[in-house]
Amino acid sequence: MSVAAIYDIHANLPALEAVLEEIRKTDAETIIVGGDVLPGPMPTQTLEFLEKLDIPTHCICGNGEIAVLEQLAGKVPTAVPEPYRPIIRWTADQLDAEHQRWLSTWPKTYTAHIHGVGDVLFCHATPRDENEIFTRLTPAERLLCVFDGLDASVVICGHTHMQFDRTIGAARVVNAGSIGMPFGEPGADWLLLGPGIQLRHTSYDLMQAAERIRATAYPQAQDFAERNVLQPPSEAEMLKLFASAALR
Repeated sequence: MSVAAIYDIHANLPALEAVLEEIRKTDAETIIVGGDVLPGPMPTQTLEFLEKLDIPTHCICGNGEIAVLEQLAGKVPTAVPEPYRPIIRWTADQLDAEHQRWLSTWPKTYTAHIHGVGDVLFCHATPRDENEIFTRLTPAERLLCVFDGLDASVVICGHTHMQFDRTIGAARVVNAGSIGMPFGEPGADWLLLGPGIQLRHTSYDLMQAAERIRATAYPQAQDFAERNVLQPPSEAEMLKLFASAALR
């Protein structure tokens, strides 16, 4: 079985459409959506696109979905910094009861046996918490308590929007990167698993995608188009930013 792992779409539907075209050219039999489908500029369209896929798809919950579900339940998403809460409120306002029901069924982790890879645990950030931050530069000794004792030899994660492939204790930990908000080269990053693990990058029509995003009612549409599609932050910039927030 070959599996495509797509993470951190952030409702960037043009990027998702491009990656699905690439996935269809592979022998992938299953898609794992690793959380943070939301928030972003095209929330309902992106959810409906995923629901209609004719490839078996399993979705797990990221910190974005949890925040949106809290908002829908009338709670304050306290894990979200105050400046970003208006985006969570806007996203929640776009969704209907069926969207809410579907999101509420997504588990926080998913495990699969993949030929040539072994038992793989998919999580959003870490196996224990969807908000924890670590990067390829975070010292392994800080992370041993997070990844020791798992019933899987490989962990696939996302959350920090930068791909890496590293070993932490006995676990191989691979970050899928981000479909919709990559840090580094513009485009869309994802993984293909089985029989090995391939870090994939898909290029797509960025100018057209930016135009589609600007045409939405998303409150930060212009900024998203410019800073997340056309000219994403560099990996060096984000590694420096995340250093102070990484697990200690």
